[in-house]
Amino acid sequence: MDLKGLFSLDGKTALVTGAARGLGREISLGLAQYGASLVLADAVYPQETAKLVEQSGMRCLAVQTDISVESQVKDLTKMAVAECRQVDILVNNAGVSQLSHTATEELPVDEWDRIVAINLRGTFLCCKHLGKLMISYGGGSIVNIASTAGITGVPRAPAYCVSKSGIILLTKSLALEWARHNIRVNSIAPHYLETDLTRGLRDSEKIHEAIVKQIPLRRFGKASEVVGAALYLSSSASSYTTGTVIPVDGGYLAQ
Repeated sequence: MDLKGLFSLDGKTALVTGAARGLGREISLGLAQYGASLVLADAVYPQETAKLVEQSGMRCLAVQTDISVESQVKDLTKMAVAECRQVDILVNNAGVSQLSHTATEELPVDEWDRIVAINLRGTFLCCKHLGKLMISYGGGSIVNIASTAGITGVPRAPAYCVSKSGIILLTKSLALEWARHNIRVNSIAPHYLETDLTRGLRDSEKIHEAIVKQIPLRRFGKASEVVGAALYLSSSASSYTTGTVIPVDGGYLAQ
């Protein structure tokens, strides 16, 4: 058995949302390193990530897209097909966190709507339109980025927790529905990572210490440490894996 070949993405095209920075950028570069061409989508034009992918020698299409708007997801899908003919891998990474950990009874409805629209509605829309495309040519792999907060919950973060929990059950539902089309749907549940979304938490020594005490490995994860799970789920190495959630959490959920 060619174990190295199991992880090869040669000839494949991957579409990654939230690709402009952080985890989305790391996943994009990781998939490119293993041979995938990339379609990069983000609410801001992912120019820097596109440059890095092209420097690695891989083909790349960058598109500014608000994934919470269905017409824009439709346009993204059309552009991806026009440029790359098909999309074999979809990584739904785009997401936002709550602006402040306010008490739930004070949480503005607009804030709830914003988080659910991007995290959950956006993931659904990308699955809907790219999944339909995958059905038409007989298969693919979808990787949804969830969170440990969608499994255990976090006080004063109901919108974020609900959106990530919804992603996990969307993953399981689609895995059952689309298995007959040879489409595998899985998710990854990171814990706290060193990204822009957690900068405020890490800047507070008190909050940072409190979080790290709850993590067996005693540190925040790096975005690059999620790439291995994304590569596994995107490649033929996981050809018999669907409907699952892989924690990348420093041991947090093992307690």
